[in-house]
Amino acid sequence: MNATPPSPETMTPTANETLGLTLKREREKRGTSLAELARVTRIPQASLEAIESDRFDELPGEVFVRGFLKSYAQAVGMVPAEVLARYTSSRRVAYVTPLPVQTPLQAAREGQGRRFGVAIAFVLLLILLSLALSIVLKPRGRDMPTELSQRAVPAAAATLVIT
Repeated sequence: MNATPPSPETMTPTANETLGLTLKREREKRGTSLAELARVTRIPQASLEAIESDRFDELPGEVFVRGFLKSYAQAVGMVPAEVLARYTSSRRVAYVTPLPVQTPLQAAREGQGRRFGVAIAFVLLLILLSLALSIVLKPRGRDMPTELSQRAVPAAAATLVIT
């Protein structure tokens, strides 16, 4: 019996085949060169080489890696969601968003800063209120009460008569 080993083009991805190897195999199966794929996907050729060699740490960042993989998968006719899921499971990267942690000293400073700001706002409000009251209650020359204006007229008239 003359059994020929299966060619790389007819092989299905195996459990121990890396993502980069699978993508490379799909690209070669379509007869697409790396330069042509770089032109179609607008991904630098060096980044494509890093993907095919599973050197994801050499790529700019996690967001870019995911975008590159999605574009690569679409260009070679693979399902992008499956490629991204396979990448995520192979990386086993836990996405942790650090929470801002305050020391007791920072918390105390912030509390004092707020109290200081409230005190300044209160003082400014009192100043504005007193200014408004002084403008509203300021006596004007024409606004003298009639009792005072009548007393002032005879005295003024008397001084005019005497002179």
